[in-house]
Amino acid sequence: MRNDTVFLKQLLREHTQTTLCSLDFLGEGSLTERVISLALGEAMPVGMASARKWQQLVSSLRGFDVSQLRVVILGGGTGLSNIVGGDSRRPEWRDNPFSGLKQIFPNLHSIVCVTDDGGSTGELLKDFPLVALGDLRHVLLSSLCRTRLKKLYSLDDTAAHSTAVTLHTLFNYRFISHPQSAAQLLEDTITDLTQLPVDLENFLHSLVSRLFTDTRMTPALHRPQCLGNLLLAAAIYEQLPADLSASELADAPELIHKATQDGLAVLCRALGAGKDAVLPCTTTPAQLQMLYANGVLVTSECKSGSARRGYPVDRVLVEFSGEPRIPDILPDLLKKADVIILAPGSLYSSIIPILQVPSIADLIRQNTTALKLLIANIWVQKGETDATRDAPERKFHVSDLIRAYERNISGGIQDLFTHVLSLDLADIPGSVLQNYALEAKEPIYLDRHRVRKLGLEPVCAPIFSRELIDQRHVIQHDPDALALALRVLIGLNESGFLNPPPAKEQVPYTLMFSPVVNAKIHVGSIRYGMILEQVESLTFTSITPTSAAPVALSEEHRQYFRDRLVEIIWRHPDILPDHFQYFKGICLVETSCWKRCQVWDNVFSFFDPVDGLIKIRNDQTEELHRLEMACLVGIGQSLLGNYAKDKQMDDVFYNGEKTGRVFILQLREPEHLVSFFSFTELDIYLQLCRMYLSAQGERLYTRLVNGEEGFTPPGLLFGLLYAWYLDNRFAPNIEYKMSVMKSKRSYLIPEQVRLVSRREQLIRFVRENVFKRSLPELILK
Repeated sequence: MRNDTVFLKQLLREHTQTTLCSLDFLGEGSLTERVISLALGEAMPVGMASARKWQQLVSSLRGFDVSQLRVVILGGGTGLSNIVGGDSRRPEWRDNPFSGLKQIFPNLHSIVCVTDDGGSTGELLKDFPLVALGDLRHVLLSSLCRTRLKKLYSLDDTAAHSTAVTLHTLFNYRFISHPQSAAQLLEDTITDLTQLPVDLENFLHSLVSRLFTDTRMTPALHRPQCLGNLLLAAAIYEQLPADLSASELADAPELIHKATQDGLAVLCRALGAGKDAVLPCTTTPAQLQMLYANGVLVTSECKSGSARRGYPVDRVLVEFSGEPRIPDILPDLLKKADVIILAPGSLYSSIIPILQVPSIADLIRQNTTALKLLIANIWVQKGETDATRDAPERKFHVSDLIRAYERNISGGIQDLFTHVLSLDLADIPGSVLQNYALEAKEPIYLDRHRVRKLGLEPVCAPIFSRELIDQRHVIQHDPDALALALRVLIGLNESGFLNPPPAKEQVPYTLMFSPVVNAKIHVGSIRYGMILEQVESLTFTSITPTSAAPVALSEEHRQYFRDRLVEIIWRHPDILPDHFQYFKGICLVETSCWKRCQVWDNVFSFFDPVDGLIKIRNDQTEELHRLEMACLVGIGQSLLGNYAKDKQMDDVFYNGEKTGRVFILQLREPEHLVSFFSFTELDIYLQLCRMYLSAQGERLYTRLVNGEEGFTPPGLLFGLLYAWYLDNRFAPNIEYKMSVMKSKRSYLIPEQVRLVSRREQLIRFVRENVFKRSLPELILK
């Protein structure tokens, strides 16, 4: 046992050896919580111990030596980077770039989630067959270490700080127009690289130059980009053979695996972060999928953040483009770690995707000596934690976070962490919380008793930034306060005074499942190339009062709509390449020429099976949101193809009085059917739409409509379903139809049960037959 451990143990014994000990006067909470509060600056009580003894205890806690510990922390971008060394995307980071865990743990390794596909990261995926780089860049910049910079480049404190500031400006620079040269790009960043150490300056110059000289990288310069992401990509491409194209690299996972590790390691060393300070959780490109409680399964991490499904997330899946690989050094790091931390961040798009990478969770479990901590999130996140799976009507609690881990990690949370570190909301001024409430932001509440029932020990501490609250009324984890709290936890653990976790109540089952490997999904850059090729083959025409037939758009307008369609398809990874097979192009129709009957709807786009074009009323192109909906509805309808041989609406009379109408649909003969669906699939769909298969004639379907009630024909309904499934904001009428699934089923009304069942089957049909998504097999253990 180290000397500082022995001394701390002796001090803690002195403060806890009586029935009513001095630490009892530090307020409420467990011994662990009271000691952390003391170390974080809570006033020392008077009378139960001398000031000298209190000061000795505080000094021992704050100075407990953790420099030799091996620490591994797992998480996503903002949450992980903030506690590692401050949020390096924010301008104020430059004022204090050397803070957080990296300052007290020299042997710190960050394992980063790489399923992001939004923003500049998404732009990068269009050109490079790599994992998402944005969060890696974010965490890497936060990991700059003053001690390493000084040692590596013989700098003093002032020069080290200046270096960090310059790197912050360079790596966070974003551009939207194509830079003409490396010199112009660097000039635009308003950074002076000559202020950096010479070796670092030369290294960064070489990376920037590669962006313009490596023809595989130059296409990325034509898109909005973050320069830091491009520099990381350049460091990786320096490790790849120069004679392999992007498509050839996509088929060389072993080369990508090695180059990603080596390029990142070189960049980490050069920036003073340490060779393996930042690692991806996998080098295999992957995409995140959210299965909502209503059965909708949607791909894309970016879309999950903006989704407003109104249903809790039931399950999270990570779909890998090949057999998932982890960094070669990762097993050794996890096996030998003294401390393993799960960082705060997006619940379903941060920790869970990492722990779904095969072997990572098992490696953590196999380490039986490490102190394992979960740092709970502060805020509810829209689209992810704004509804609980077990009780959607109530607020989200810390126990709900933990249960989500239990459900979405193969093998559950057993041996992944023992303590849960949470923010103490009681210390937050009510006025600040009220301001957040006005912005519809809600905190995640700590429910101690439920957390303990799960066999975990909650630790509540004031680990927020008081400076941010005072200056900007912002509640955020304070990197230095959190680092000190972790130092105290480690000291208590090593001295034997850390409150142990309680016994876990029996759980009904543990889910076991294998990783989702789908060789049919394409690496982002290959998929983007396929989209470009497919859209390029389409025609873009218009119908105006002066043209009886569609005429080609001008090249300028064609390019504009082509680019918009490419972006729409890219935003929805669930759209299959085969979905392009059934329409020939887009035709914009002037409002005065729009002849489609709108008796049933106000949807101003449709697929015309006569000429194979998606017709869109011209005014729908004035807003991107309406254009996207119009395109998706049309693409969806096109999958039905020429399924309808004939359709008509006839009036229905009773005793001479009109009582309603009947919609009659005659399907085309199977041998003449040109559709994405088989005849059997069409039959299933039509009956789910409550179309009645008539005995009067072959392939004849009918639907009665009462009185003057509205009716959504099956073709239009399918287009709306297609758009709704991809993004429910595009089809509020379908959202309304599906809302019956939110109500509690009443077996007193059998029709409600049947209606809900049809809705569930309809969603399953779209998921499995349209988007070809099946759910992985789950094994209860």
